[in-house]
Amino acid sequence: MNVLVTGGTGFIGRHLCERLADSGHEVTALARDPEASPLPDVVETVRGDVTAYDSVVDSFAGQDVVYNLVALSPLFEPKGGNEMHEQVHLGGTENCVRAAREHDIDHFVQMSALGADPDGQTHYIRSKGRAENIVTESSFDWTIFRPSVVFGDGGQFLSFTKKVTPPVVAPLPGGGRTRFQPIHVDDMATMLADTIEDDRHRNETYEIGGPEQLTLADLAELVRGESVTVIPVPMELAGVGLSIAGAIPGFPMGRDQYRSLQFDNTTADNDIDAFGYDPTDLLTVGEYLGVEN
Repeated sequence: MNVLVTGGTGFIGRHLCERLADSGHEVTALARDPEASPLPDVVETVRGDVTAYDSVVDSFAGQDVVYNLVALSPLFEPKGGNEMHEQVHLGGTENCVRAAREHDIDHFVQMSALGADPDGQTHYIRSKGRAENIVTESSFDWTIFRPSVVFGDGGQFLSFTKKVTPPVVAPLPGGGRTRFQPIHVDDMATMLADTIEDDRHRNETYEIGGPEQLTLADLAELVRGESVTVIPVPMELAGVGLSIAGAIPGFPMGRDQYRSLQFDNTTADNDIDAFGYDPTDLLTVGEYLGVEN
C-alpha cells in the first residue's frame, strides 16, 4: 500500500515509517522540515505544514492510507501559548481530513491521546478530543489511537520527569501520586503499523498503555536510579507555584501542564490485546533504563 505519515520525522513517526517500509509498503513522510531527522532511503520525504492546507493537499494524492501523527507535546507550553494546541491538533486534523476526502483516501489513522475529551481540562486534551470528532464524522474508514505517555530514545517523557524531580529530595505536586502507563515507542509503532494489515481495526478507537502503571514518584526513582524522598506539595499550592514558574524561560511546566497532573494517565482496559499483545510482551521503563522496578 501507499502510506503517508504526517509528522513522519517525529519521535513516533520515525519508528513507524521504518516498520511500514520493512513490511513492504511505499511510505512517504510529511514534515515541515523533512531533512531534520534521517529516515531509511526507501522512505520518501515531502515538505508540508498541516496547518496550511495548500502545502499538504498534493501529498495525499495516490495514497491508500494516511497516519496523522502531527502533535505538540503535552509536557511543555508551546511557543505561541496553549492555544497552539487548537491550531495544530484541531486545525491540522481538519486540513488532513479535507485533503483525504479530496483524494479519496481509504483509511485514516489518527494519533490522539488518552483522556481525549472535547470538554477536557487542558487545551491539549480538548483539542485532541475535538480532532477525534472531525475524524469520526468523515466519510472514510478510520482508526483512532489513544496512548498513554510514550518513551524511548529521542522521546521527551523520561527526560522531562528527570527535569522536574531533583535528586535525593523531590517536591512533587500531590506527592507524585499521578499515575502513568508508559509504553515504549517500538511497541507503539508496531501496533500502529499492524493496524492497516487487518480490516478489524477499521472504525475502532484503541486506548493503549504499557505493561505497568507507575506514579510520578515511581518514575522519579527510576530515572534517577536511586531512592528519592518525595516532599508532597498540595495541588492548590503547586498550581500557584507552577503558574508563576511557567513564566520563567527554561522552566518545563505551566498552568496547563499542572492541570494534567490532576488526573491519571492510565487505561481502564488496555486494548493491546486487539493486536495480539500481552503486558508481558511489552518493554517496561525499568528494563529500558537497565534498573530494577
